[in-house]
Amino acid sequence: MKVVIIGGGASGITAAIKLKQNNPQIDVTVLEHLDEILKKIYATGNGRCNIANRNAKHYCEVEELLTALGLMLREDEDGRMYPYSLQAGTVVQVMRSACDRLGVKIITDCTVKEAEYRDNTYYIHTDKGEFEADALVLATGGKAQGALGSDGSGYAYAKTFGHSITELSPALVQMTSSNKTCRILKGTRTKCKVKIETNSEIVGEEYGELLFTDYGLSGIVIMNLSHLISDRRLASGEDKSVAVIDFVPEVSEEKLTEHYNHFGTFEGILGQKLCRVLEKQSNGDVEKTVKCIKHQRIIITGTKGYDFAQITNGGVPNSELTDGNESKIKNNLYIIGELTDNQFECGGYNLTYALYSGINAANSITARVQD
Repeated sequence: MKVVIIGGGASGITAAIKLKQNNPQIDVTVLEHLDEILKKIYATGNGRCNIANRNAKHYCEVEELLTALGLMLREDEDGRMYPYSLQAGTVVQVMRSACDRLGVKIITDCTVKEAEYRDNTYYIHTDKGEFEADALVLATGGKAQGALGSDGSGYAYAKTFGHSITELSPALVQMTSSNKTCRILKGTRTKCKVKIETNSEIVGEEYGELLFTDYGLSGIVIMNLSHLISDRRLASGEDKSVAVIDFVPEVSEEKLTEHYNHFGTFEGILGQKLCRVLEKQSNGDVEKTVKCIKHQRIIITGTKGYDFAQITNGGVPNSELTDGNESKIKNNLYIIGELTDNQFECGGYNLTYALYSGINAANSITARVQD
């Protein structure tokens, strides 16, 4: 059996490795349009590679594969898993070595021009010739961080084979704002609760670290909420979005007022710079300052876009795929990783899914071969 995988990122390479582990007789070819595989891995976890999260669904399957390849993992206090070396290059080298050892064919600098299905065979036309496959795996990634390989081409392939694509947007990305408060507070970090209000309705909220920047808002809490922001709808005027910040969610307005009346300042609770800005907003009125602390409103004008996003929100709907990541529309077509409509929070959850979906598709293919 011949399997062609379009995309040499985390999900595609994992699928290739698992296929050869399951059945060494399967002919596996990976087509990668960059000059090397797994480039995006280098950017994860600030170069340390947050490869997975122990609390993620299907973590056990991912851990089993990685440890079987000889990759020793270490865990932080939030369940984030890293290579023991804390170097992304270690992950890349282990997976490359596995491909070499198992006989996975990897074609780099290979641009796919067209993919078609006829007479129960897939034909993939590239600038390096034509490839035939009994099964085709789409593992191209989304549109986030195009310089690292995700150019969005996989959506067109999926559509070619009859699939739909949900609305796409950057996710796990910073938000932009026209509010001058962000620029004044540039560099200020605080843990707080943030709600996203769109068209006067609260559409999501989360507690975590917030960072003010010259362009708007960043930090994990913002990244995790960014999938709720649509650049297209904000630009067209369909949406009006606001980040509503509660700087002290554990303390009521009444208790804050009592604190100020006793101590004459909020500096024992908030940073000095933040206190000055909030008091200036309210002209020193204590009641208004408390409102600013508990209900600070920052207009959101958009996101920093796909170049800064960690993932893409949207993709091929799960309703069009089986539990084994196989297409319900075309036989022996598998769609995995970021190309599917599966998005998760920061902390290794998305990479866990990417790896698992590769394992899952590989198991589905080999089960069909055995049948």
